[in-house]
Amino acid sequence: MKPLWLFLGLLTLASLWLGPLPQLARHAFYAHMAMHMGVVAVAAPFLALALAGTRFDPVRQWPHLFPPVPISVVELVIVWAWHAPALHHAARHGLGGLVIEQGAFLIAGLLVWVSALGGGPINRRERTGAGVAALLLTSMHMTLLGALLALTPRALYQHGHAVHHASLAPLEDQHLGGAIMIVVGGISYLAGGLWLTAGLIRNVSGKGEVTS
Repeated sequence: MKPLWLFLGLLTLASLWLGPLPQLARHAFYAHMAMHMGVVAVAAPFLALALAGTRFDPVRQWPHLFPPVPISVVELVIVWAWHAPALHHAARHGLGGLVIEQGAFLIAGLLVWVSALGGGPINRRERTGAGVAALLLTSMHMTLLGALLALTPRALYQHGHAVHHASLAPLEDQHLGGAIMIVVGGISYLAGGLWLTAGLIRNVSGKGEVTS
């Protein structure tokens, strides 16, 4: 399955970065949010699954450098910082800002998913437990940020809408972007946390049966 995960991850990145979304994102907040969620919640877990357990898995070589929960906090800071109006404006209206932002999202997303999914058999149970906490924390803050964007009564970002987006007001555009974050981001990280939890329960149950 490793080659398949790698292919899906790279295909997702190519469709996000080489398709119509970068140009559309200059005028539509929801398109920018679709890029963000596609990177951290779709491409990153695919790539992490491709790396986990292989000789390219950095967690196997340097496990102490990849504590899941602290890394999830770093990811939280990066995501919220890039949604501050000034940085968000720089990413939407300049190629350099967009490249830096998308690169930061990819690195942060990979770090979270690799720290949760990667590593060797030593201390696997402890790392899995920490990985569950990290993914659930990320799901919570993604949902919170998405809710703030989807429910706020005023537009937080000022930008020019193209003519073909005139039917979508800035506030409606922002609400749609927040909804995308809630659905894609919240579900992806929550599903990852539940999947790890199920594996942890199976592992514990299996060891209990062997012991008995």
